[in-house]
Amino acid sequence: MKTIKVIKCIAIGLFFSLQYGFSQEQASVYAKINEDLTSKEKIMNTYLIEREIPEAGKLTPEQLKGISQKSNEVLFEMGPGIEWLHSYVTDNKVYCVYKAENETLLREHAEKGGFPINKVSILSTQINPETAKD
Repeated sequence: MKTIKVIKCIAIGLFFSLQYGFSQEQASVYAKINEDLTSKEKIMNTYLIEREIPEAGKLTPEQLKGISQKSNEVLFEMGPGIEWLHSYVTDNKVYCVYKAENETLLREHAEKGGFPINKVSILSTQINPETAKD
């Protein structure tokens, strides 16, 4: 178990190091480590999904519950490589925040669940009022 934690720490360190232009050799090491990890241990990015759904803001609590249940069913079938964190409903759109190993899994989830995807963005960081403090 300790070995897995060490490997996971190395993989996470390499992931962030790659963001700053490490060599191809170091990138290969990261890819190999991530490949060897189980799906649950792989590094998951955070994504923002924009879904255009006319009159989404008028969906009833029961309709929203049904949509949520369908999403959860599909997620359960797909396994640990994708996780729904939460969503925001506006008049004509739904913005969903997911963690996933890759964008392909997000699109697979959308297809299986019958949910539209109009735009996918990977989140690079998060800020809030606390960010302004020293």
